[in-house]
Amino acid sequence: MGALDGRVAIITGAGRGLGREHALLFASEGAKVVVNDLGGDIDGTGEDRAPAQLVVDEIKEMGGEAVANVDSVSDWEGAQRLVNLAVETFGDLHALVNNAGILRDRVLVNMTEQEWDAVINVHLKGHFCPTRFAANYWREQSKAGKEVKGAIVNTSSTSGLLGNPGQANYGAAKAGIAAFSNIVAQELSRYGVRSNTIAPAARTRLTEQTPGLEEAVKAPEDPGAFDTWGPANVSPLVAYLSTEQCPFTGTTFFVQGGVVRRFRPWTMTETVDKGDRWTVAELEKEMVKLQEGAG
Repeated sequence: MGALDGRVAIITGAGRGLGREHALLFASEGAKVVVNDLGGDIDGTGEDRAPAQLVVDEIKEMGGEAVANVDSVSDWEGAQRLVNLAVETFGDLHALVNNAGILRDRVLVNMTEQEWDAVINVHLKGHFCPTRFAANYWREQSKAGKEVKGAIVNTSSTSGLLGNPGQANYGAAKAGIAAFSNIVAQELSRYGVRSNTIAPAARTRLTEQTPGLEEAVKAPEDPGAFDTWGPANVSPLVAYLSTEQCPFTGTTFFVQGGVVRRFRPWTMTETVDKGDRWTVAELEKEMVKLQEGAG
């Protein structure tokens, strides 16, 4: 018995890297998988049908069930086709893993409008579009009286949750994804759907191009050493969050190697309160208390 027996899952960006590892593990745990990948380069340009189909072939060779989809996740009609494909091929949908992404790294003063728009589009809109159509499907199932146990796993990054110079576009999108996921969790709980987020640290085409990570992500020279940056290390958490009985929702996790850490969301801390409107002079004197608290 696999942890995902009978579950139907869509995994975006599943032709390579993290998404490929997710797809292979999901299939090994009994899930029927829709392998989505446009097959573009890390900057989002180009298309290639081969990566998605190659993963499907791998899954079928191991005795699993899978189908390929090459629609862009940021395309409205493409996202609808993606969800429809899962339901039409496998009869249902239980899990959506939003993983697809690109990079257009540049320091703020050199970043172009197109570089900003492309990254926001693929990451943020590319999470929204599939989620919207999956949510609509689950809502209709719930309204029809079916018990829904849906799961959404979104992909954020420490570049957004903690910040990273040179990635204003990517970081803004990734921070937005975490906020989006929390709101999805709040809205869809009534339909039996959970939404969680991961911030993975793993060796992928994207992290190999991330400023400051080029050397850190390299595989260990000792073949017997544990590869803390191996992308397959992330997939068990994604699979767990997609199981039928997983209790978590509205939560963000950091995951690397054998480490899983729960993020604490934005929260208010130190306070100054006059009980009336402040003057600038008063704030100049009192705000230092907040600065001291932050230190």
